[in-house]
Amino acid sequence: MLQVSDLTYRIGDRLLIDKANVTLPAKAKTGLVGRNGAGKSTLFKLITGDLSSETGSVTIPKRARIGQVAQEAPGTEETLMEVVLKADTERSRLLAAADTETDPAAIADIHTRLADIGAHTAEARAGAILSGLGFDAAAQQRPCSSFSGGWRMRVALAAVLFSEPDLLLLDEPTNYLDLEGTLWLESYVARYPHQVLLISHDRDLLNKAVDSIVHLDRGKLTYYSGGYDSFDRQRREAMILAEKAKVKQDAQRQHMQAFVDRFRYKASKARQAQARLKMLEKMEPIAALTEESSKPIHFPDPEGRLAPPIIKIEGVSTGYGETRILSRLTLNIDTDDRIALLGANGNGKSTFAKLISGRLAAMDGEIAKASKLKIAFFAQHQLDELKPAESAVQHVRALMPDAPEAKVRARVARFGLPTDRQETPAKDLSGGEKARLLLGLATFDGPHLLILDEPTNHLDIDSREALVMALNEFQGAVVLISHDRHLVEACADRLWLVAGGKVEPYDGDMEDYKRLILQGPEAVQKARDKEAEDADKASAQEKRRGAAQRRELLKPLKQKIDSAEKEMARLQDKIAKLDEKLSDPSFFQDEPDRAAKFAKERAYCEKKLVKTEEEWLELSAEFEETG
Repeated sequence: MLQVSDLTYRIGDRLLIDKANVTLPAKAKTGLVGRNGAGKSTLFKLITGDLSSETGSVTIPKRARIGQVAQEAPGTEETLMEVVLKADTERSRLLAAADTETDPAAIADIHTRLADIGAHTAEARAGAILSGLGFDAAAQQRPCSSFSGGWRMRVALAAVLFSEPDLLLLDEPTNYLDLEGTLWLESYVARYPHQVLLISHDRDLLNKAVDSIVHLDRGKLTYYSGGYDSFDRQRREAMILAEKAKVKQDAQRQHMQAFVDRFRYKASKARQAQARLKMLEKMEPIAALTEESSKPIHFPDPEGRLAPPIIKIEGVSTGYGETRILSRLTLNIDTDDRIALLGANGNGKSTFAKLISGRLAAMDGEIAKASKLKIAFFAQHQLDELKPAESAVQHVRALMPDAPEAKVRARVARFGLPTDRQETPAKDLSGGEKARLLLGLATFDGPHLLILDEPTNHLDIDSREALVMALNEFQGAVVLISHDRHLVEACADRLWLVAGGKVEPYDGDMEDYKRLILQGPEAVQKARDKEAEDADKASAQEKRRGAAQRRELLKPLKQKIDSAEKEMARLQDKIAKLDEKLSDPSFFQDEPDRAAKFAKERAYCEKKLVKTEEEWLELSAEFEETG
């Protein structure tokens, strides 16, 4: 159990955490959410003891081990496997003791403990974690120094996961993972046997991997059961109730204040006025729960519509130097395509993005692009290309040298930057603000094709939703690379898989792809077969239900038909009897009045029979059509 009690922390004059309280159950999987800069990472440091609070305390069970990803990724000559295995310090210590211990009883105790902690399966467990994070068997035996910083951060994540601490703290772990690694981590965290506290802006991760949410807002911590969507719903409901309570209290305060103002100096009413004044002083105002909404993002639509395809790729290969990364590609991109690229890091997604953007040349084959095609390209590494000393306004003014100041600032506002941050030097902007600025600059001229390579790394959940809205409103084509599954599912209508040197349409949805990553192709086929079987069962059940419903609908119709048939039989029988009587000539001579009556009755029955037969025909036709 993790308990935060009356915790307060300041940075300078800014009160970041204000007498916050929350209790998390043992083994809970909890997502910590809040706007950028709210103090989430600071709370982690208070939990680990890296920072000291002004007041209050953080309580965790005695001897509980806290684990978090190392600040610096390992860059030693040790292999990935060695680095991960070393993270289990007890295992390393016991193995070292086993090599030097001479007392038989002590050696027996050591090996018993090694068996208890599963030391003999350690390599298999470490290998499974490394594999899930994108390292194959060969890569696991390579030195850490041979990998880039982003890949080494995965090794650091693998190490803390392997050590299996009692309290696992993860601060934006998906920032250095691809979609495949994110899907694996989502499954791993959901099955983790101990307590997890996770900072993330990945909506899907917060829905699938955690069972509770803690919201850090205005220095306070509020606990919600369920995933992010459940939190979002509960939060909005609380805001509506708080607003209603505030309106009611404001009306009550206004009424009481009016009484005080009117009668406080009138002797006969002074005591009542004073009583109301004291009630006003004791009445604690209800603060309205307001959500700081993220500013929208706007992408200018392209001028003019190009004839499709805007890019035609035929037999193209590309790569770096003499190394081919992608070979024999044949694909088209149309004017309104929304394409998400799937595939593990290193398979060539970014290479393909550079190829279609013109940043990488084709080694062979042909690429035909529509004339006047404008392409915008966004990648995280471009954040470093911003001019550090220049503000957003200065960056835009360089693109609009003759425009009036008001027009320049209006264009910056469309990037979604707050007014008070428009003059801030780029080096002092947050990661999310830099991403907004770069997105605005990249799409400044209204591109026909927008290529986004991991656009969400520095965006909080609200800003990611703003990006979803902007992409769905954008009238051009989009090619998207992202580890954010929610963004992919909300914006892409075509999936292309980059693997084995190929880029090919993926015949499946994101659920299929998740199964493919976690369980292999057999699981995908099995799931599809089961879906088909379930669909057949549902269809058969629907048919049975439909037949039953039709029988219920037809029952009164059938009753009317049966009734008409009986009536026709009765009339025919009566007419036959009348005909038999009227066929006797003496009947008219002996009983002329009665004969006339019978003749009249027969005419009536004949007329009624014709009408009944017509009704029967109509009912029978309706029955056949309905049945």
